[in-house]
Order: sequence, then C-alpha cells, then structure tokens
Amino acid sequence: MVQGKIININGPIIKATGLNDAGMLDVVEVGSEGLIGEIIRFNGEIATIQVYEDNSGMKPGEPVISHRRALSVELGPGLLGNIYDGIQRPLIDLQDLSGPFMKRGEKTTALDREKKWFFTPTVKKGNKLKAGDIIGEIQETQLIKTKILLPPTYSGTISYIVKEGEYKITDTIYTLETKDGKENFTMFHVWPSRVARPYQEKLGMATPLITGMRIIDTFFPISKGGTSAVPGAFGTGKTMTQHSLAKWSDADIIVYVGCGERGNEMTEVLNDFPKLIDPKTGRPLMERTILIANTSNMPVAAREVSIYTGVTIAEYFRDMGYDVAIMADSTSRWAEALRELSGRLEEMPAEEGFPAYLPTRLAEFYERASRVKNLNGSLGSISIIGAVSPPGGDFSEPVVQHTKRFIRCFWGLSKELANARHFPSIDWLGSYSEYIPDVEAWWSNKYPEWRKLRDDAMEVMSREDKLQQIVKLVGPDALPDSQKLILRSAELIKNAFMQQNAFDDIDMYASPDKQVKLLKVIMEFYYRSTELLSKGIPLVKLSGIKSIPLIMRARLSVENDKVEKLDVLLQQMVGELEEIERSSK
Repeated sequence: MVQGKIININGPIIKATGLNDAGMLDVVEVGSEGLIGEIIRFNGEIATIQVYEDNSGMKPGEPVISHRRALSVELGPGLLGNIYDGIQRPLIDLQDLSGPFMKRGEKTTALDREKKWFFTPTVKKGNKLKAGDIIGEIQETQLIKTKILLPPTYSGTISYIVKEGEYKITDTIYTLETKDGKENFTMFHVWPSRVARPYQEKLGMATPLITGMRIIDTFFPISKGGTSAVPGAFGTGKTMTQHSLAKWSDADIIVYVGCGERGNEMTEVLNDFPKLIDPKTGRPLMERTILIANTSNMPVAAREVSIYTGVTIAEYFRDMGYDVAIMADSTSRWAEALRELSGRLEEMPAEEGFPAYLPTRLAEFYERASRVKNLNGSLGSISIIGAVSPPGGDFSEPVVQHTKRFIRCFWGLSKELANARHFPSIDWLGSYSEYIPDVEAWWSNKYPEWRKLRDDAMEVMSREDKLQQIVKLVGPDALPDSQKLILRSAELIKNAFMQQNAFDDIDMYASPDKQVKLLKVIMEFYYRSTELLSKGIPLVKLSGIKSIPLIMRARLSVENDKVEKLDVLLQQMVGELEEIERSSK
C-alpha cells in the first residue's frame, strides 16, 4: 500500500504527490471517504488520477491510497442476473445499503461472499493443468452452467481438490502446485478490465448471429464474433433495436452496457429486463443476462470505464465456450466522457474537441470481439453491437466515421423511416455488411436460394430508389409497366418483409425458415410478373390478384412454427398468375 496526498482538484481529475511507488492504471482510494479512482498519468512526482465517483467538496491535502493493483473485475459465480455500475458495484446491494440515492464511497463486493454454490469438480488430484483449463462446474441458472476456470496466468499440478458439494466463492476449492510452490484457489478470480484475456487462436467467421430481425439476418447479417454499429438520430429506435437483439439473438449470454444514456431510459431497461421471458426456454431472460448501468447523471469517469468492465465479463464467459453478445448503448456517450476528461487533462483536442486517441480507444474496444479457440480448447465468441448517437443524426461526425473503420457491419437508422413509423428504421441503401461471404455457406447449406433472393431483392430496392426521382417529376402513372412493377415489388419488400413490429406476438421474431419462405413468395411474384409483362399482360391484372393482401399480412399472421402456410400462399399466388396467363391467350 502506498499513501500520498491531493494537491490539485479539477472536477473528476485530481493530482497527488507521494505515489512514486504506485504504477500506471493502479486503483486508488481518494480523500477521506475513500472514493475509487485510477492513476492515468505520472509527471515527475505528480500522479494524475481520475475519480469514478462524485468528488464535490474534496479538498487538497486529503489522503490518496494506492493498492498497487490495476482496476479489475471479479469473475466467478453470481454475475448472471446482476446489475452493476461502471466499476462493477452491484446496484441492488448498494440500494439496500444506502437507499435510492447511492452514497459516496459506499463499497460492497461485486460477487456475493455468503451465498453457497453447488460445485462439481471435473479434475482430480494429480491432473496437470494449463492456463484456462476448466476445474469444475456450477449450475448457476437453469439456462447456464458457470465453469470454474484456472486463471490464465497459472499452470501446474492439482495437489488438492474438494469433493462435490456446496461452497462459498471465498472457500478454497483446489490447490495448485506450481514451479513457485503451492497456491490455493477459490471459485472466483480478478482480471484487469483494460487487458484483453488471452486465447489460443483467433478463428474465421462462419456462423451468423441469428437475431430474428428480417432486415438484419437476410440483408445485413452479423456473424458470431463480429462487430456492428447502430447509429441514428434521437427517436430512430437505437435502444429498441438493441433491446430486440438482446431478447431474440441466439447468443448464450447477453451483456448490456447502458453507457451514459438518460436515466429514465435506463430505468425502463432495468424495469423491463427482469420481467422478460426467454422465448426459447420460457425462463426469465435475466438468467443469461448481465446489466451494466451507467447513466448520464453518474460520474463521467465511470462511464469511460464501463465498456471495459462489460467486455471483460463477456470474455470470461467466452472462455467457457459460450457465444456472448455485448450491447453498448451508446459509444457516443462514452466518447463524450473521453472528451471531457481529455479537456480537464489539458490535452490537445482533435476533431470536434475529441481527443486524438479516440480512434485508438474505439479500435481497442471493437478488437476484443472475436471468435476464438480458448486456452482450454473450447470455442467461444464475442459479438459487439455498439449504438452511436451522432448529434442531429450526422453520420459524418468523428465517432461514426472512426467506428466505421473498425466494424464490418453498419446498420444506419433513418430519421425519414422513423418519422414514417417504419421500424426497424434501418436504411437499406446506407447500411452494409461485410459478413455476407462469411455466413453465405451457413445459409446456403440450409436454403440454397438464399443468396439469390437476397441479392435480387436488394437490386429491386436500388432500382426503386432511382425511379423515385422520376416519380417525383412525372408521377407513377407515366411510367411503363416494367418500372411500375419495380415500385410494386419494392413496396412488398419494404412493408411485408423489412418492416417488423417488436410488440406483435407473431412478428416480433422471424425464424430463418420464415424469413426465407416469405422473401421467396415476394420475389416469386416479381420474377413471374416480369415474365408475364414481357408477354404483353398488363400489370393492373397482375397486381390485382387476391394473394397480394395475404402477402402483406403474412408477417403478422404466419407463426414461426407454421411456415408451411407460406408454401400454400406461394402455390396460391402462382396459380392465380398462371390463370391470368391462360385467360389472356
């Protein structure tokens, strides 16, 4: 332990002397109330510290104590279903201690020290272990088994292991004989939040993260282990999109980081998530979810570290062999925290006042997404989906532009679509996914026609956008039937496929089967109508068939377990078009 004293205070940034024996990024307790902080700079005898709690009223001369360890996250049983702040303090426990308003300097452990867990060992005395190996298992929730891992910095031989039974996380579970002697281990360990956890090998992308949102899965897919950004102006549905992804994506674990969002919006998340039911298992969704809440009125420095806390927890579950999805809402608020701290540090500003190292910090965060072979040989992944809130919806501002450099999937939200009540308001012309070649084999193995349907539908939407310029000048009636068909088909794709109601019991989630079959019905209308137009049959006859209203309602009327109804609808539509062809001869 090293003790110094405060000599200067500038908001959450303070300067102290007497900490020469401390290290960079060491955790410190600041002031008489012991507020948590972190050393971020040394300049000779002076240490610069950012404080993660409200430090109003603090005075020069108050003590600073360094514990000579980096800001770390506790990793072990008890993470699932919990709600933390940016530095992993459990908010529910703090509420019990201090009421609805958290007191400064209030401390409690991230993991419950008193609760007992039923531990089942998977190794025996005498087994030689390497870093990251699995020691045993705990059925933490009915959905998830937490695997107790040997910390990544250790290896050796098991000299003692407890029998199957109930233990606290502070109990000695096993003893490892290393080259430096014997060491006892418990069910949890700590890991520096700013340091990525190691793995054997980074693997290529191959499997899509199925989200149940048609416009994402079919047109702009993300793979497990991939990165994506959801930028949009206020009111375009960023948070709602991330809520849907958290609820419906086929990731094993969800880590939701509310980074600098409004308090009422985060309150809605905290109130709604514990009530949500996992649609795949019927169990509470919180059994596989961890929430990190750091609202805009909480200390700005803690907002900066919250995403590192979230991604470190995600890496811990990845090391067990799980597929993890982390939602960061929003990285713009995180970047604003960097800007404020940089200004108080008197650093030279770059674009729009953001620090020059903003791209580096964004890269460090998104690079921790990956699909890997873990140290213990299991396969796991982390998919990162970051919301971006550019002022006025300006996608040319620095956070959006730098984010685009480090992601491969971009779901740009359109204010025009949101104003037209078209949700999700993902702009199909401004969005893109570089994961299509990676996930094509997975889709094509199950649905050989998937890539052609997707590409042809995107071609229709692109042609429709160009025709809209002409329509504004001369009106739709002046167009030839072939171009009117493009407009009609695009309308079907937009309203019967891309649009999705997150509050409708049927439409809130679309299985891959339903997505492909529904798009096939729409595109088959386009293909066959194009052929019939070439034979001189007018479009007015084709677009008046009885199947069109049924196609428009199919997303709301066809359940995911009854997709054969779409096969019947396809046959009905084809029959009606063939009847028109026969009657016109």
